[in-house]
Amino acid sequence: MMRALLILGAAAFATPAAAADITGVWATGSEGGRVEIYRCGKALCGKVVDARRLRANPDLRDERNSDPKLRQRKLRGLVVLNGFTGGPTEWKGGPVYDPESGDGAAKGQLKLLPNGKLELKGCIAFFCRTKIWTRPG
Repeated sequence: MMRALLILGAAAFATPAAAADITGVWATGSEGGRVEIYRCGKALCGKVVDARRLRANPDLRDERNSDPKLRQRKLRGLVVLNGFTGGPTEWKGGPVYDPESGDGAAKGQLKLLPNGKLELKGCIAFFCRTKIWTRPG
């Protein structure tokens, strides 16, 4: 009986940490996009793994980038989140890049919401843009 209580107690304490693990694939909510968040050293990074446009053309390039020198980069595998640290529910880092618009921000914030969704915020000066990502179903 005591052993069962200890196991249940340990599971209760382990659950929030497991819930706060944001690694894995997230749906970006637009253009059928999917970004995989993964460990890169002691930080978290994110790369494009899928999108509606990529299914139509797997060799699609970063043609919307505001920097002409970067427009030949392949979208599949493109790192869009870099160097995020913190946790267990909020991480800060950057840069952040949105291949859909071609815009980026030097710094960003990730926040795991109580409903299990992930809030991504990137700011340039005083202008901020927020997106909500979900786990694909």
